[in-house]
Order: sequence, then C-alpha cells, then structure tokens
Amino acid sequence: MTESQIEPTKTVDARGAACPGPLMDLIGTVRDVDPGDVVLLLSDSDSSLTDVPEWVEKAGNELRAVDEGEDHHELYVEKV
Repeated sequence: MTESQIEPTKTVDARGAACPGPLMDLIGTVRDVDPGDVVLLLSDSDSSLTDVPEWVEKAGNELRAVDEGEDHHELYVEKV
C-alpha cells in the first residue's frame, strides 16, 4: 500500500527531530486517537525505520505502510 491508498486521521511531522523524538511524538499522538484511526509519521531519522516497527509490535498496533523517501520517510500506524 502507498500513501495514496491510506487516509491518515492525523499527521505527525517529526522531520528534524533527533531520536527518540519522532517515536515519542508518534506514541503521544496514537494515545490520543481512536481505535481504527491511522497516524502518519513524517521522519527524516533512519532510526524510525526500526524504532517504529518495534514499538508498534510491542504496543499491539498495526504498521500499515512504510514509504522510504530520499529526504524523509512516511510510516502509517493504525491504532488497534
């Protein structure tokens, strides 16, 4: 799935934030949305590509898609 097929409920723009900032911003936002909502994380930190999937699995949520770009990554997380 690509970003054009997933409509996020909220977007977290964490570009420019140092690790673990993007993950912490994502966690805070996911806590505030309803089950079934999708949060899009924009991050230019490569560590988000490993940190987010690990947290999603531990938290019991679902990683819907990851789009790796040249200047930032887009990670779509659905709250379960």
